[in-house]
Amino acid sequence: MMPPSFGPDRSSTGMDAKVAAMLCYFGSFVTGFLFLVFEKQSRFVKFHAMQSIIVSATLIVIHLILGMIPLIGWFAAALLVPLSFILWLALMLLALQGKWFKLPIIGDFAEQQAYKY
Repeated sequence: MMPPSFGPDRSSTGMDAKVAAMLCYFGSFVTGFLFLVFEKQSRFVKFHAMQSIIVSATLIVIHLILGMIPLIGWFAAALLVPLSFILWLALMLLALQGKWFKLPIIGDFAEQQAYKY
């Protein structure tokens, strides 16, 4: 009897599941949505696609709200850009390594929603 595998499962897209999961983050919510629609098999890819959509949408909303607040909001929005970039790179690298990295709050919700699709 073989031990259970905790790595990524096979992707129905024809590419390696790790690469597909990384590409979910590459184009923000657009590629996340595309992989969520086209992926039929891999829970790993679906999870990263859903997390990509939620993270991207959340950051866009926060950035828009901060942009409407004079001075302090503009400063906070300017700080959000490099932090978002670092998060984007980290999520892509973790997905490429085959890790099921869940962000706090967003990760649990993304996991629940990914299993519905």
